[in-house]
Amino acid sequence: MSDGMDKRGDMAGGLHGCDDMCECRLCPRNCSIPEGGLGFCGARTCVDGNVISHNYGYMTGIALDPIEKKPLSHFHPGSLVLSVGSYGCNLSCPFCQNSSISMIRGAAGRDISRFVGVDDLVALAKKYESRGNIGVAYTYNEPGVGYEYLMDAMPAIHESGMLNVMVTNGYMNAEPLRKMVPYVDAANIDIKAFTQDFYDKVGAPKGLDTLKEAVEIYADSCHVEITTLVIPGWNDSEDEMDGEARWIASVDSEIPLHITRFFPRYKLLDILPTPIKTMKKLEKVARRYLENVELGNV
Repeated sequence: MSDGMDKRGDMAGGLHGCDDMCECRLCPRNCSIPEGGLGFCGARTCVDGNVISHNYGYMTGIALDPIEKKPLSHFHPGSLVLSVGSYGCNLSCPFCQNSSISMIRGAAGRDISRFVGVDDLVALAKKYESRGNIGVAYTYNEPGVGYEYLMDAMPAIHESGMLNVMVTNGYMNAEPLRKMVPYVDAANIDIKAFTQDFYDKVGAPKGLDTLKEAVEIYADSCHVEITTLVIPGWNDSEDEMDGEARWIASVDSEIPLHITRFFPRYKLLDILPTPIKTMKKLEKVARRYLENVELGNV
């Protein structure tokens, strides 16, 4: 078991620093981070001229969940997965479902966290194996911002004979992503919308192109399912769903798509829940191209 030491990890591939500033190349923001400061995500910092993970091993949430809750409906259905999450996110969605942890930054995140070293994580996952646990899901906040922890934990989970699941927004540069995906067995990836205008609203330069590349990279390596939260007036047009579903089918028509109903959250409290009629219309559109379409939050 870990001694609880604050091991924050080495730089991810493609990340570098110089003198009193660091350039983080984990996602398309390529944040310039001052010594001791934080990147946009609030989970990456600059120490001695190097980018490291500020949230390494710090968990704000740990739970044993049904795999369907991720949601993954076509990957070991009926099983459980140990779900862990930290703090920070490299998007700024005003409708975030987990804003109390994803939008927290730096020391405030550690203050509400429990340190879980890699050995601790493996031990927890194995502890619940007899109850049907198949491995670890990295979820709740955006797990990619804790890249170094993932690169330490995922191989260790594999070595223990268990599986790794990513629940992610897919907003990661291709180089570090390609180094990580060999350790990922399944991923649920959010497609926030199928326009760059929408990604601009959530503060994601090159968001749509990056997301599409990420889906392709994951799909070449592991089981993939996709979730789209449908927000009235933001991304609920039939034309947009037609474009999204058509594109997913061009990658693999068997990729399951979870079309999820919006409920007011965080800063987006003045929009009513997505009408069921809209959900059913979009489901029908998506089924023109995809074999597995499911409605969520209905």
